[in-house]
Amino acid sequence: MGTKADDDNRSNQLNDNNDAYWQSRGYDERPDDWEDRSDEEN
Repeated sequence: MGTKADDDNRSNQLNDNNDAYWQSRGYDERPDDWEDRSDEEN
């Protein structure tokens, strides 16, 4: 198990409502149409 910061970062990268999710997938930030795009990712 990692540090709390590591755990928080992982959670953020798995949360499609978080900028870190989109940044980890090559976007600069969460796109305006993120809800439509997150449906396509899943």
